[in-house]
Amino acid sequence: MSPQQSTYAPLSYQRTPLITSSSSSSSSNTQHVVSSSSSTCLNLAELGGSGITDVWNSYLDALEANPLLVKSVTAGVILGAADLAGQAIQQATSDSITTVDESSSESAAVASVDIARFLRFAFFGFILQAPWNHFYYLLLDGALPPTEDPFTSTTAIKVVIDQFVQAPIFTVIIFGFLGVLEGKSLDSIKEQLDEDYVDTMLANWKLWVPATAVNIAFCPPILRVLFLNVVFFFWSIFLSLKLNKE
Repeated sequence: MSPQQSTYAPLSYQRTPLITSSSSSSSSNTQHVVSSSSSTCLNLAELGGSGITDVWNSYLDALEANPLLVKSVTAGVILGAADLAGQAIQQATSDSITTVDESSSESAAVASVDIARFLRFAFFGFILQAPWNHFYYLLLDGALPPTEDPFTSTTAIKVVIDQFVQAPIFTVIIFGFLGVLEGKSLDSIKEQLDEDYVDTMLANWKLWVPATAVNIAFCPPILRVLFLNVVFFFWSIFLSLKLNKE
């Protein structure tokens, strides 16, 4: 079985067909009197649903045509947004609140956004996180092909490999990669690992063991990195705060 195919797809990635109102054409004549406002609302709802469907189908087309590029761009956007969320949380909970007058408050808020930090996380998602997981899942599914039944020993083994072999290694790489981008020395990176690695891994397992089980058991292989990126949004907020604490 190809690593990009699965015999089951509970979370199907097939194109979503547009919903038509065939039942309305077969209804009785007494139901033909409909207010214009209701008709307008229905049309707007259909247009909205059609737009979302078109976007999703276009994303799937792009994902199938250029899987690595699309996964990388998606991860860059999501992780960049996660860092901005982390910065907002950090600013909101900061103990050092400086009082400024109303005329300068807007410029101060803009200046408080660390653009370099945002770009580091976006670059990390684009150049490392998505490619790493793209090729990792190809390798994992190639060695242990997806099973028809999601609740098997194969799924359990893959979760164990993911979280207790891959995750500890990748976490070290994350610390090192972001540290180098920030301009830290190797000694400084090692010091941060000594200080934060154990706590980070414990937090990692609380989130990622169940998330990985869902991902491997239920997600089609082509959507696994997308699912991971969505969960990684929240994990990246934690990393952003952890790696940039005062």
